[in-house]
Amino acid sequence: MEDRGGGANGAGASSSSSSSSCEIPTKPNSELRKLLCFKLYKRRWFVLLVLCLLNCSNATMWLTFAPVANQSAHYLGVTLEDINWLSLVFMVVAIPLSFGTTWMLDTLGLRITLILGSWLNMFGALLRFLGTIPGQEQKKQYPLVMGGQTLCAIAQPLVIFAPTKLAALWFPDHQRATANMIASMSNPLGVLLANIASPLIAQTSAQIPQLLLVYAMPACLICLLATVGLRNSAPPTPPSPSAVSSGSEPFVQGIKLLMKNRSYLILLLCFGSGIAVFTCFSTLLEQILCVQGYTNNFAGLCGALFIVFGIVGAGVLGLYVDKTKKFIEATKINMSLCALACIAFSVVSLMRQQKAAVATVCSLFGFFGFSIYPVAMELSVECSYPVGEATSAGLIFISGQVQSVLYIVLLQALTKRLADSPLSTCGDGVLSWKVPMLVMAGLCSLFSCCFVIFFHTRYRRLEAETEATYGPKLTSSSATSDPAQSAPPSDPAQSALPSDPAQSVPTSDPAQSAPTSDPAQSAPPSDLFQSVVT
Repeated sequence: MEDRGGGANGAGASSSSSSSSCEIPTKPNSELRKLLCFKLYKRRWFVLLVLCLLNCSNATMWLTFAPVANQSAHYLGVTLEDINWLSLVFMVVAIPLSFGTTWMLDTLGLRITLILGSWLNMFGALLRFLGTIPGQEQKKQYPLVMGGQTLCAIAQPLVIFAPTKLAALWFPDHQRATANMIASMSNPLGVLLANIASPLIAQTSAQIPQLLLVYAMPACLICLLATVGLRNSAPPTPPSPSAVSSGSEPFVQGIKLLMKNRSYLILLLCFGSGIAVFTCFSTLLEQILCVQGYTNNFAGLCGALFIVFGIVGAGVLGLYVDKTKKFIEATKINMSLCALACIAFSVVSLMRQQKAAVATVCSLFGFFGFSIYPVAMELSVECSYPVGEATSAGLIFISGQVQSVLYIVLLQALTKRLADSPLSTCGDGVLSWKVPMLVMAGLCSLFSCCFVIFFHTRYRRLEAETEATYGPKLTSSSATSDPAQSAPPSDPAQSALPSDPAQSVPTSDPAQSAPTSDPAQSAPPSDLFQSVVT
């Protein structure tokens, strides 16, 4: 192959074009090698499956006790407030540990982070079960269960920050939003499963150990799959140009760049507020509806519709964005519709005997609201590239957690005790949620308007991939008087000119000006592998 190249034969080839019609450059073009080096692996779906199972399992750990709070309090010998802390510990632990998690994902890699998360999730699940085995002193049970919940809470940020990183490292640009959507929506799916499975399994307080054993068995299986099945943090050959430079900025430098990025700060504040509104809705839904006489079963149905329609909406929007790349348009439209749904809920939730209207509004609220999450996470990466995916997405999650605490405290402070509510199913303490609901709708509308008006950004990651594939839009050769040289060719492989000046001059023989159709000739396999490794 080397004897057919240029070099010393270049002068002879120019004097006799007919004898050198098959001349091939000795050095394969670097840009052409990039085009030939991107590869997709079927294993990416297994990695995605492990993350989805782990995310779903961790979500069931989070809300194991909430649907069976009375049975759990009776079995453990504690108050309902103590049972609520078994769920709130996830929020308390996640905020301080989130910064370390983003550093782990962008520095140590996806594999170590997911395996550590799976082991913490498994140990937490087993400790919860061991703490409730019959025959132990009741005063020791609650601390052991809380210890298990804390381990699961430590695992949550390790898992919930991973979708954007996994999508960037393993999936091409036309599948990233879909992969992010599937991994992200496995968390609300776990919430839905916990709300369905816990009441079915633990119908009496004596069945609490059986409930925890049922949740521990999948956690052990998922830990085994993660430990044995996850061999690498990234595939040997990247699926896209941006995957090569994923997390290229150091962690501290990435934080500094994000704090100077106006578009990212707007997304951080506005979308964090959206996460807080959804947390308030999920947490307070039963307390809001019981005032007007709606039963707990109906509130559970509305919560299920909220999640199911949210997953459907996320699937539809994820596929659409993957094809069109209209991240900003999709996010702005859905955030506006979500604000309208929030306003509608604040009105219909104050009406009595309007089950159809309440259920419909909850479904629409989930459909437009949940669908924003994976797209907004991808948008955070697009507007902050080349900052690591875990850092840009993780800070938004932290913003949502902090604002969730503030919103819940604010809304509960605005409630007023009602002297008389004959239709209430809330029990002794009946609170008016009229003012808090209007405040929540106002906050959702305010931040949605701010996002629609002020958020503008370039798709930095997509631009970097386009430039890496097709070359810069404006190069020094664009100033030439020959229009054929300034216009990019239709074939991406022809967009990068050879590095040898003698070869860059077009010849009269078409066979010399067009690159060979055989990739193996234009870039030897060994060179291709070396370019991937470097």
